[in-house]
Amino acid sequence: MNAYQLLHRIGFRDFTRVLYRVEVTGSERVPASGGAILASNHASIADPFILAVATKREIHYMAKAELFGNRLLGAIFRSLNAFPVERGGGDRTAMSEAAALLGRGALLGIFPQGTSKVERQIGWHRGAARLALTTGAPLIPVRMTGTRGWPWRTRVRIAVGEPIVVGVEQPTIAAAKSLTDRLEQAVAAA
Repeated sequence: MNAYQLLHRIGFRDFTRVLYRVEVTGSERVPASGGAILASNHASIADPFILAVATKREIHYMAKAELFGNRLLGAIFRSLNAFPVERGGGDRTAMSEAAALLGRGALLGIFPQGTSKVERQIGWHRGAARLALTTGAPLIPVRMTGTRGWPWRTRVRIAVGEPIVVGVEQPTIAAAKSLTDRLEQAVAAA
């Protein structure tokens, strides 16, 4: 049993839901099984923990490689279903690991903004769209509000939008950009 499963067993989702008065709408749109990509806006370092409230399924996360620099912290993050990604360079190892997880029917959580720091956000990255195009996994748009003030803000909303069904095709820059634009609009509308 990994740390993610342990947190589930001890009721961490329910605790988080009550503590931060998390309101979830559209959770039925998260597929009960099969590979899918939860793609959410990113406003806080707590977002992965809060996003887990949206579904009972285990979520695997791409996380910035810097978090894995320390062996102990790296082991903890891996036990929480995270794996490293070198941001900004199209990390092929991370993309391969993500595609393999989706192929095994896992639920993948990605924050296409790349960082929770507003001043460093430079637009949405195309990785989630590239993975969807490569694997055919649906993109599930998620909009979270109220997480920026965490842990002081006590009202969080998670809205799960309609899945974006994607067929397998060549993940060209144009196709990935178009799908990323569509995803960004869907998250804003959720």
